[in-house]
Amino acid sequence: MYLQLLEQGIRYGVLYIHLPGGQLHRFGTHGPEAHWHVKNEAVIGKIAKDWEWQLGETYMNGDWDVADCDLGDLLFILRANFSTPETSKLLQPFFRLLQQWNRISRSYKNVKRHYDFDEQFFRLFLDEDMHYSCAYFTSEEQSLEQAQQEKCRHIANKLLIGPGQKVLDVGCGWGSLACYLAQQADVEVVGITLSQEQLQVAKRRAEERAVNNVSFHLQDYREHDGQYDRIVSVGMFEHVGRPYHLTYFQCLKNLLCDDGVAHVHTIGRSGPPRVTNPWIQQYIFPGGSIPALSEIAQATERTNLLLTDVEVLRLHYATTLNIWRRRFRNHRAQICASKGERFCRMWEFYLTICEVAFRCSDLVVFQLQLAKKHGVVPITRDYLHGSQQAFETLGDKLSACNEV
Repeated sequence: MYLQLLEQGIRYGVLYIHLPGGQLHRFGTHGPEAHWHVKNEAVIGKIAKDWEWQLGETYMNGDWDVADCDLGDLLFILRANFSTPETSKLLQPFFRLLQQWNRISRSYKNVKRHYDFDEQFFRLFLDEDMHYSCAYFTSEEQSLEQAQQEKCRHIANKLLIGPGQKVLDVGCGWGSLACYLAQQADVEVVGITLSQEQLQVAKRRAEERAVNNVSFHLQDYREHDGQYDRIVSVGMFEHVGRPYHLTYFQCLKNLLCDDGVAHVHTIGRSGPPRVTNPWIQQYIFPGGSIPALSEIAQATERTNLLLTDVEVLRLHYATTLNIWRRRFRNHRAQICASKGERFCRMWEFYLTICEVAFRCSDLVVFQLQLAKKHGVVPITRDYLHGSQQAFETLGDKLSACNEV
């Protein structure tokens, strides 16, 4: 039955299935090629019945492989030809509530599951400054390190950042963006994270670089108090959960000065809302939720925050993930010796399936600029396209806006 399903389903790409005993089947006539080596024929039936769960689960178990080929080629062909089954629309709200009921205590536990690995593990595949979020590629020749710096510059410009401001970084990771802003714009930065490991690394890195105008704290966004001229949050909103979208934006509003600007950088869906992939939910990002723009807008509208700018980054994350997984593969033997084969296969599948989703699904990155009133952000986008010169002129532009 599954052979017939593949025969009917493969319309783009050429898929070779190698079965036990030397049997070989070919499906498709044109496009990229992939080889699927299956150790147990029954595995394909499992995947056909529940591919969102079983494709990753059976790969982790070693039930199939791609030999010397690229895992991305196989996942791309499967994803491009077989659409994701839709959970019943009547049941979706129930399942999403169970997945994303992220009270403060649960949020700490969720973050610990993914981010509290030792620093050296992430250093094996991230850029030198350890940005664990989508880079911003302004040319095909850029390195990952250059593209991550471009991302920081782009965000700084969107924040209309200037000397003397007080900035909150919500979900600061290992302190990369916080240190960048503190050093480049001469601002005071407070970073908060739920990860003990990230907190220790961020504090150490700031001390090593003698960045004295930045501090880091172990704290949930719902636990934090203060008033800030600027708020930035990169790669954190995906962990908030749909039931807490309104709470999140209400917290940003309460923490933001009246003439302040906030910037939220998040993975999102260009299509309608849907339930998080169960394999990703179980093994990678428990409690995670990829929001649709309609869900974000619904929450910001209820807080009366002004959505002053929206940018959609397409394919930037696919390129970022491709580099991450190539670097991961270069250090695979070292990672396997430390964490085991099953762990390596889990992370290989995670990085690859995410890259494929950004290439041929509805996943994008939203960059959202928010303010509490008109006149804080310029009425044109010219200020976004400078580099270091932008930092020197932002103060004048901001003053001119406030006089309107």
